[in-house]
Amino acid sequence: MRHYLRSLTSPVPVYLALLFCALSLNGAAQTVERRPAIAVLNFGDTRTAKDVVAQIAKAFERNREEFRLVDPDQANAAAQGIGYKGSLNLTLGDARDLGSAVGCDFFFTGEAQTLRRYPSSGPIYFESYASIFLVSARTGRLIGWEQPGFQAPSAEEARKKLLDSLAKTSGYSWVIAIRRALEDERDERASAVENLAPVIAEAPNESDATIDGLQLPRPYRRLKPPYTNEAAHAEVEAVVDVLVDVNASGEVSRVAVVRWAGYGLDQSVIETVRQLHFVPAKRDGAAIPMRVLLRYNFRKPPQNPLP
Repeated sequence: MRHYLRSLTSPVPVYLALLFCALSLNGAAQTVERRPAIAVLNFGDTRTAKDVVAQIAKAFERNREEFRLVDPDQANAAAQGIGYKGSLNLTLGDARDLGSAVGCDFFFTGEAQTLRRYPSSGPIYFESYASIFLVSARTGRLIGWEQPGFQAPSAEEARKKLLDSLAKTSGYSWVIAIRRALEDERDERASAVENLAPVIAEAPNESDATIDGLQLPRPYRRLKPPYTNEAAHAEVEAVVDVLVDVNASGEVSRVAVVRWAGYGLDQSVIETVRQLHFVPAKRDGAAIPMRVLLRYNFRKPPQNPLP
């Protein structure tokens, strides 16, 4: 208070003192508003889906000092406005556009339902499950996913088990994932400023692949990424795209997912690509590093016919 009174009685004009005060208050307001904004999009129209969405929202309502929860009606209206229909297989650009439209830093999307199961042997049971995807709207990356599921003799009991599990464990893990993502993104920005990434040529489009003097990298043998158990359980069909940096020796130096699918499929692709060895790209006969886009299509494996 003393400093403020001195500024008013000093030769500095009053309007400047008021301007300084306004800027200070505005800076304080911006500091408060810089809490990461979290949006929880619809998981479907079932009761289980709505209960799961409500449970995720509760986890961040309890952390209001650290996070700001986007109004769900506004978030979903904005998502629908750009044509989002609940896809869990997005490119980084699509995810960033979705986050920008919603006005958030991170968003949850997924699906959840309770199903009646008819096993080939044993009594009928119910299964409640949720596929939960946590996405950074800043980078478009999938920073976490989980697929909890519970079985019980009744639908209500299965649903309760699922919600109890989310209440006990998932809220904490989501907060940790977001904190880690924020740190990683800050480190990446600092690293990008301090260390300029080396320039690497990108492979031309297929229509331009016949450029004179340019030979694209070719893998010595093609490997097929495994279709994961998690994907099989959810009967997922998806596409995973990765940008791969192949050095002048034909070795993979970097793999970055640019279209994610979750269910362990992204990691399956990364691990497979890192095992590849290439005939390096060449320009006028000289080996050069090159960045190529690899696409992997995952389809549900055919079910074995009953004997």
